[in-house]
Amino acid sequence: MNKEELVKEIAKKAKVSQKAAADVLSATIDSIQKTVSKGKKVTLVGFGTFEARKRKARTGRNPQTGASIKIAAKTVPAFSAGKRFKDAVK
Repeated sequence: MNKEELVKEIAKKAKVSQKAAADVLSATIDSIQKTVSKGKKVTLVGFGTFEARKRKARTGRNPQTGASIKIAAKTVPAFSAGKRFKDAVK
């Protein structure tokens, strides 16, 4: 499912226009991105948690040459599914 299909589904279930559904979805995604980029967690009970996780610097290997390379430390976005979401997927 892509964003357009998700907007149509939200509009249908919430009985609102697709424009309104698209605006709400965009605002939700923007809010989650801004909050996580500040290093805070966003928890949607039953669905899951969005957070920023730090990766340590490490040594990797170039697959073409086999040479060792240094991979810098960085912060990446992460999602942990909630219990209800996990149970629904089983």
